[in-house]
Amino acid sequence: MGRESMANTAKDGETVIIKKYANRRLYNTRTSSYITLEHLAQMVKQNVDFQVLDAKTGADLTHTILTQIIMDEEAGGSQMLPTNFLRQLISMYGNSMQALLPGYLEASMDHFRENQVKLRKAIEDSIGANPLAQIAQRNMEIFKAAATAFVPGVATVAEKAPVPDADELSILRSQVEEMQKKLDKLVK
Repeated sequence: MGRESMANTAKDGETVIIKKYANRRLYNTRTSSYITLEHLAQMVKQNVDFQVLDAKTGADLTHTILTQIIMDEEAGGSQMLPTNFLRQLISMYGNSMQALLPGYLEASMDHFRENQVKLRKAIEDSIGANPLAQIAQRNMEIFKAAATAFVPGVATVAEKAPVPDADELSILRSQVEEMQKKLDKLVK
């Protein structure tokens, strides 16, 4: 199943139903195809809402499957949950605070994601307004273009950066010289 077809399943806003059979196979009822946990992980990353149901009983297994995906990711070497956090989480089971923890964790994750989006936008905005960052970005484009000349096939024609013309280079040189003068004054 391609990534595009998984993404298309979320466009109508309906929850995709995944049936889990006794032989542990997962069946996507929207696409009429068998899928894997990796497919479900990709669907999560693409914000596709799905629900995993036991094919025989109809019981909701979504929480269990999502936990299994996390366990597989953690076992696969891309550990994100620190051991101390896991110990603290386990200690909360049966604790009087257990009922409050899911809401707290969900709110914390929402806050983290909001800040992540804001930070990414701030970085992108600062690159657009920072002449040094623009020069560095153009230098990287020139470097990539030069690298592809020495190692054919590394990048496709569409990925090759345009080489700035002589006017752009002279403007960049003058900007670098101005910044160097300012830096020299600051150092003195």
